[in-house]
Amino acid sequence: MPNKKIKILMVAMADSVHTARWTSQFNDLGWEVHLYPAVDWGVTHPSLENVTVHHSFYCPQGNPGSNLKIKGRNLYSFSLSRAAIYFYKTRRPRYRVNQLARLIKKLKPDIVHSLEFSLAGYLTLEVKKILKDEFPKWIATNWGSDIYLFGQLKIHEKRIKEVLANCDFYSCECARDVVLARNFGFKGKVLPVFPNTGGFDLKEIQKFRTKGKTSKRKTIILKGYQNWSGRALVGLRALERCADVLKGYKIVIFSTFPGSDVEVASEILTKKTGIQTKVVYETAHRNILKLQGQARIYIGLNISDAISTSLLEAIVMGAFPIQSNTSCACEWIKDGKTGILVPPEDPEIVEMAIRQALGSDKLVDEAARLNFNVAKKRLQKEDLKKEVINFYRLVLGDLKGKN
Repeated sequence: MPNKKIKILMVAMADSVHTARWTSQFNDLGWEVHLYPAVDWGVTHPSLENVTVHHSFYCPQGNPGSNLKIKGRNLYSFSLSRAAIYFYKTRRPRYRVNQLARLIKKLKPDIVHSLEFSLAGYLTLEVKKILKDEFPKWIATNWGSDIYLFGQLKIHEKRIKEVLANCDFYSCECARDVVLARNFGFKGKVLPVFPNTGGFDLKEIQKFRTKGKTSKRKTIILKGYQNWSGRALVGLRALERCADVLKGYKIVIFSTFPGSDVEVASEILTKKTGIQTKVVYETAHRNILKLQGQARIYIGLNISDAISTSLLEAIVMGAFPIQSNTSCACEWIKDGKTGILVPPEDPEIVEMAIRQALGSDKLVDEAARLNFNVAKKRLQKEDLKKEVINFYRLVLGDLKGKN
């Protein structure tokens, strides 16, 4: 790496675990890392470390890490900080753009890196329009549905093209999205494709995995997202249609909230069929890994995604994945062999996939073995950390070569 200290300004959701997991991969290298929140909530994720977060207004939040620095106006009250943010939003609509422009002028970072398009990317774009040639080199990272779904919507299409026309480097976690970015007119450099949320300590997490074969497990887990993208209710309908083969099984639903449509539907499913269902609200990473390590089948349905983190967790923990074909899961699993890809809104096809996974012990056991081999090749934490460091080395090397 160059001798001078590397200075990176991230524009990202400060309250997101995905942001925290990304920065954790290089937070011990002595780089100077700053984070400007893509959304002004005044909230910092507790896992963030070795980062300086630049809030507008905030209040102290627990113990988010001894090496974390928070800048901004500390109002010592969450309600007061939110009120101040609301005031600024209504009286000064472009205050975020102006704040970020001033911060870039002050910090003079080597790189500006936006994580996600529709909030961080669009905000960064507006600042570049102001600073023009004074703007540093820009990496724009695509999350989830940024291009695959939003690129089909008129309200986003023009702005996505603008982001791609103005950024210098593009990164994503699907080969699918590289093609889409080029189709949208991106002419810059594409950085290596790998998961945005980092890898797994495969040796450490084995303690969360139930001993024995996947075929002996009696739990099915369902990702509980039911929103503009998630289709958990389709999964519940498919499971209800499988009631005749689910005797002795427990269905666990995660990533939902109390009183949700998914919770209501799960309770009704239990009353109609007698199948035990449980909704868990805990989303700590280690607890989700424990669930995946107890599951015979993992079901994740949505109309758009990149590489679902939950799918990767299923791969490393031995759960047989049934994943919607609107993600880039096809770049990780072999349909019908190491998982099953399904349309996200067809309960009959999802039902058939569930029956197939319940009916063949050989299928789920062999899939668990093959998927873990994939994990060893592509999801080792230390290997991905090296890739992330090389990711920035490529950008810095490019900058150095042009100086």
